[in-house]
Amino acid sequence: MTAGNLAGGADVRTRTAGRAQTVRDAAARLWRHGPWVVLALVAAFAVVVPLLAGDQTADFAAALRAPGDGAWLGTDHSGYDLGVRTAEGLRISLLIAALCAVISTVLGLVVGIGAVTIGGWFDAVVMRVVDGVNALPHLVVGVVIAAMWRGDPVAIVASIALTHWPSVARVVRAELLDNAHAGWIESARLAGASRWFVARRHLLPAVTGQALVAMIILLPHAVWHETTLSFLGVGLSPDEASLGTLLGQARGDVLTGAWWTLAVPGLALIIAALACTAAGSALRRNHRPPSGEVW
Repeated sequence: MTAGNLAGGADVRTRTAGRAQTVRDAAARLWRHGPWVVLALVAAFAVVVPLLAGDQTADFAAALRAPGDGAWLGTDHSGYDLGVRTAEGLRISLLIAALCAVISTVLGLVVGIGAVTIGGWFDAVVMRVVDGVNALPHLVVGVVIAAMWRGDPVAIVASIALTHWPSVARVVRAELLDNAHAGWIESARLAGASRWFVARRHLLPAVTGQALVAMIILLPHAVWHETTLSFLGVGLSPDEASLGTLLGQARGDVLTGAWWTLAVPGLALIIAALACTAAGSALRRNHRPPSGEVW
């Protein structure tokens, strides 16, 4: 074999290895950013489709039409385009879930930082409250609160947020306990900084990443809870579009053979929840919780 053939074979192997590495790099980028792309597409579907469709009016003559027969995803029992209706419901469900996740995260941050900053008896009382709230069946508590103010979005947000902050508080407290005696924090205290100055300038930035992960992870839980409450009839009013109300209305329609009234909002719910979960998992790989804490 000549030197030219050997050189040519080496070049082929080099190009093949380079292409394989390119494919691996592209797959790694897709694995890192894929959940965020899907989540962005879900949010875009929820926002853009209702804007493009405009206001809908009930058309009972077009009720329960199968997909493709005048509506790309069929119509519901009132004649509304089910694709547009699902987008509207997804928008409301995601908005409520985002509010719940933000409020729960803020409450958990405040409680966790306060417990570490004050310490002593306050820390012990806070942890007992956290244990007590965690021991309650969250769905039952949510049903009770939402049923007292049926159809009120504020009650729905409160019922979810007030039962999900303890997990954030526990993780924040555990993370801060590991950093409370770090050298840079002790230096700030020796320099005369107050406890609240240290909490604001040092402890809060130390758990910002963990709080962001917790907020993203709470999103699918909040979506499922809001959907369940509306499905059970104690959430939003049936005339308001949400994934829960659409699924609740589909219970009777499915018995008539209109399977799409259940399949379309159900699929939207599953995709949204999986996208939020995958995005949270991607963040969690970069911001590991303290050892012993399970999210």
